Amino acid sequence: MSLDTASTAGPATGTDPATGTRTDAGPGAASASGAGTGTGPAGGSGGSGGPDVRRHELAAFLRSRRERISPEQVGLPRGRRRRTPGLRREEVAQLSAVGVTWYTWLEQARPIQVSPQVLDALAGALLLDPTERTHLFSLAGQTDPHPETPCPTVTPALRALLDQMEPVPAAVQNSRYDFLAYNRTFGRLFCDLDARPREDRNSLWLAFTDEDFRAAVTDLPEVLLQLAGKLRAAMAEHLAEPAWKALVDRLQAASPEFRAIWARHDVVDQSGRTKLIRNAEVGLLRMEHTNLWLGPTAGPRLVTYVPLDAATRAAVERLQEIVLAEESARAVPTPV
Repeated sequence: MSLDTASTAGPATGTDPATGTRTDAGPGAASASGAGTGTGPAGGSGGSGGPDVRRHELAAFLRSRRERISPEQVGLPRGRRRRTPGLRREEVAQLSAVGVTWYTWLEQARPIQVSPQVLDALAGALLLDPTERTHLFSLAGQTDPHPETPCPTVTPALRALLDQMEPVPAAVQNSRYDFLAYNRTFGRLFCDLDARPREDRNSLWLAFTDEDFRAAVTDLPEVLLQLAGKLRAAMAEHLAEPAWKALVDRLQAASPEFRAIWARHDVVDQSGRTKLIRNAEVGLLRMEHTNLWLGPTAGPRLVTYVPLDAATRAAVERLQEIVLAEESARAVPTPV
């Protein structure tokens, strides 16, 4: 299942900029984002400057925030042909699990509805600070359901910390188990994360669907139960959020194992533990898995895998050498 939910999050009327097709859901139709019918604050009627001014201010604000963020800040590859300053619209839509068409309409100041849950997802995708988050909700005429929620930002200092921790594998992960950033050794600990699409860099997706990742987990049945239980426990505070629902739907569509475990409604806490990892390049590793929370709530966290013996430490150092050698080889220009 694609993370593009344009078919369910689109506006009631308008013209799809991607296809040119006119859509008309009839009078009084509301968007699937959960907003109202166009009256009151949610519909944008009234308020300072009128609805048209507010929509255009919101559109300009979203564009300005999108254009200031580099792909690297959110874990996306830059690519060689990028001409758009900052992120592309489809990348923001992917990161916030909304439809590309719907997000495009939002930046075009179309008269569409937007729910607090979608605004919350956009605030996270665009790395808004608390002041910017408040401004976003004000422009949209909505009440922030989590006004004190810090947005998960991978700062340059945090990225530098990940690099300085090498050869100890370390990553930044959000409460939905997406990998937001990681160092070289972590990127090759279970599988080659750089070789996976951005939307697949998620612990549950990899554990339930990726054969290389699964082969590295020595106690796979137990890990699958643990991960599903941890996601179920974490999701209690995010039940209405599109990105969370999209992940569960995608897993259920792809994995009978996940469907069966998810139906049990088991919950598990977030504690770390000792893990045996069968790395494809350096063999068996005995590691201590630890979560270090990056804020006052159980959201973004620093995940570390510390070697528990000399043999594992030496193996992790060899893994780092392998990755550095590959990087050096790629940096050598090809003879013409």
